[in-house]
Amino acid sequence: MTPFDPRVRAERTGRGWGRGRLLLGLAAIVAVALLLVAGLVQAARYTLGTASPTAPRGSAGSTPPTQTGPVRVDRDQVAAAPMLTVTPEDALPTAPAAVPGPVMVVPAAARTGPSEVATGFPHSPAGAVGQLAAIEVAVLQAMSIRHAHTVYNAWALPGGAGAAGWAMTANVQAFLAAAQMSDQLEQISTVVVSPAAGLVKGIDGPDWTVACVLVEVRATIAVEARMGYGHCEQMQWHAGRWMIVPGTPPAKAPSTWPGSELSVQAGWRTWAEAGDR
Repeated sequence: MTPFDPRVRAERTGRGWGRGRLLLGLAAIVAVALLLVAGLVQAARYTLGTASPTAPRGSAGSTPPTQTGPVRVDRDQVAAAPMLTVTPEDALPTAPAAVPGPVMVVPAAARTGPSEVATGFPHSPAGAVGQLAAIEVAVLQAMSIRHAHTVYNAWALPGGAGAAGWAMTANVQAFLAAAQMSDQLEQISTVVVSPAAGLVKGIDGPDWTVACVLVEVRATIAVEARMGYGHCEQMQWHAGRWMIVPGTPPAKAPSTWPGSELSVQAGWRTWAEAGDR
């Protein structure tokens, strides 16, 4: 299963509901709701279940090295360093942390770039985080296999996994399969993706960073399902913009509910766009 198998917990738009309320609904609506939630969890299980090193639950892993003087770090080693181990259920709505975690101020986009992806982020680690978030939002809100390929081809340097092997494409594929849709989101359905937290896992000079983004995903067919989804990429500054760079895929980022105790333990910093504070 992947982070997007619309069979976990859902809520009607604007209000929560439990199993009892669900059973009172029409059978058709119940079936659609279960598919929607199952699709989200399926995508989460895909992200968490793909083979990669992980740190023990409750441990955020070791701090990755950064460049010091003329010494270059092993970028693939930084990308593959374990992160906090979580379960698919940890991505679902839960109580906020008693003590809020730190905040990461992310610069706003300045313009629209290739494939209608927001861009114009500065040449900084926070800029890389902002660019990765814009890429994720563009792909997941469209929930289209074709669009995922278009975005990857526009925003990834040659030599990587390719659009068909990209984690974002697999997430879209899993969601559409679980929701029994074709190769794109149906018009009666919506997916809204909002950046909720970010972190910089490692840097190597000014032009390379492993950026990680935790987004909140709200998917609606007949009901609404919500979850947090974490994702990391190696990012390279190239031709005036941050792009996805080939190399060892980063360890799976912990998909936690934004603002939860576990989210804080994982190292996620609450998203704050520059100018909003």
